[in-house]
Amino acid sequence: MPASPLISVIIVSWNSAEHLPRCLESLILQTVQQFEIILIDNGSMDRGAEGLEQKYPKLDLRVERLPSNLGFAAANNIGARHARGRWIALLNADAFPDPDWLEALLQAAETNQEFTFFASRQLQAHAPEFLDGAGDAYHISGLGWRRYYNLRSENRALHAEEVFSPCGAAALYLRDDFWQAGGLDEDYFSYFEDVDLGFRLRLNGKKCLYVPRAVVRHVGSASTKKRSSFSVYYGYRNMIWTFVKDMPGILFWLCLPVHIGTILFFILYLTVRDRNSVVWRAVFDALSGLPEIAAKRRIIQQNRKVRPQDLKYILSTGLLEPYLEFIKRNGRK
Repeated sequence: MPASPLISVIIVSWNSAEHLPRCLESLILQTVQQFEIILIDNGSMDRGAEGLEQKYPKLDLRVERLPSNLGFAAANNIGARHARGRWIALLNADAFPDPDWLEALLQAAETNQEFTFFASRQLQAHAPEFLDGAGDAYHISGLGWRRYYNLRSENRALHAEEVFSPCGAAALYLRDDFWQAGGLDEDYFSYFEDVDLGFRLRLNGKKCLYVPRAVVRHVGSASTKKRSSFSVYYGYRNMIWTFVKDMPGILFWLCLPVHIGTILFFILYLTVRDRNSVVWRAVFDALSGLPEIAAKRRIIQQNRKVRPQDLKYILSTGLLEPYLEFIKRNGRK
């Protein structure tokens, strides 16, 4: 039996035929080759995953084909169950890593052993002069966002620093930590599942490092499209669930008024913008699911290894931050 790889790269593909070749060719060029690829074809209809093992014989590639779209979270968990590496790297099918992406992440892990999960520097694939993200921030309102999204990449986010969590488009986790935290929450289906996982890892006492040398070029929303009803529904529903599940102890009660106020603001904004916004259904379904989420919260909070006050330093607290970030996402500076 072949030796276990150091890293298991998990790619979830859903109708990603347009982008998969560039993604896989980018992995062929990696300066570190101690990795396997587990590609989960998530019920695609574009036949983009057919014959990949034969097309890319240089890659240690395994393709798992699912009969239907089970969602981003469940598909990544399936990939993680097949993973043999010490590390799990999540990589979107529309994310194209620079040749030293894995090398930079591994070097960061070796030299910063107080950190156990890692975020990449994401550039916009079609406009690399703009950032697609530099790790995720999490606000006391429950909102999360990619740091520096849509801002010019020149002279920004060039230094390694601790961030709340990585964007799941290009992230590295210790496999044991990933499963100790419970993996991705499959009830989320898609959106915010990476922030939720990062929160649970932090409750377990783990820390995330942003690695500026680990560069990927990310198309973003290639499958679901920006501002779609799909993204609004899952984004807001899962945002509420994450706050209720993960915000610990006294921080939950202190931040709850800000959370409720923020939800009300975006309900009104999206209703005016879209006339008949799906955000109402997202909030209704989030509230309907609270009994199950409360049960998950009890388990998560009973098993957490840090005090609530130990997390205050990593949470974003500016009251205007969520609204300024929303403006950034809809315009460039």
